[in-house]
Amino acid sequence: MPPLRTALLQSSGRPGAVAENLKVLDEAAARAAASGARLLVAPELFLTGYAIGDAVPELAEPADGPGARAVAEIAVRHGLAVLYGYPERDGERIFNASQLVGPDGASLANYRKTHLFGCFEQEWFTPGEQTVVQADLDGLRIGLLICYDVEFPENVRAHALAGTDLLLVPTAQMHPFQFVAESVIPVRAFESQMYVAYVNRTGPEGEFEFVGLSCLAGPDGTVRTRAGRGEELVIGEVDPEFLAASRAANPYLNDRRPGLYGSLA
Repeated sequence: MPPLRTALLQSSGRPGAVAENLKVLDEAAARAAASGARLLVAPELFLTGYAIGDAVPELAEPADGPGARAVAEIAVRHGLAVLYGYPERDGERIFNASQLVGPDGASLANYRKTHLFGCFEQEWFTPGEQTVVQADLDGLRIGLLICYDVEFPENVRAHALAGTDLLLVPTAQMHPFQFVAESVIPVRAFESQMYVAYVNRTGPEGEFEFVGLSCLAGPDGTVRTRAGRGEELVIGEVDPEFLAASRAANPYLNDRRPGLYGSLA
């Protein structure tokens, strides 16, 4: 299989302005497709903005709502898959969610954040209950987490055991926790032998200061591409052959002794 060229959109768009954020996503998709990318990943809650406070209920929509249909049109128009974050409404509940849309506009997977960070998220969102959500794209098994989820090693290891090759992590990583992007993400990729695409917001937004530093980390623990602190679109490749060789050389999953770890749960 050829490598999967993956574009990371580091942007906060315009918080509260869904139409404007869709324009940003459309422009990024055009640039990504022109570079040969087959996948575009946008940050956590990109559709609406993160620091939107009381507007969360108003801007939340079902997984098949108007925002999802607009993203599907973008995916089809540019011929690539798109992963975006949004507040998902399901009855009276609202989830911090991300959805992966295929190049044909079909929804491939929808994930609800399981570990909510801080008072803002805990006030407005219901935690998801499904740890491993996956889809197949161009011969690779794609897994989904959101931001704080990846800071729990159990989540990433669960994906590794379920066969995830590329873990997509839209995030809203803020100051002073930039060490997560700089150090934790490459370690997660190495210890669970997968690629991890960590895609952040950037700049000030409400009470938050997002640090950027989006990256694609490989299974050898090295960063294939990294953004700086500003608005940026960076491109990296997920190489199935390199992944297979790395897993053969680093047999963490085979050398595990689960019988010793029961107390951890």
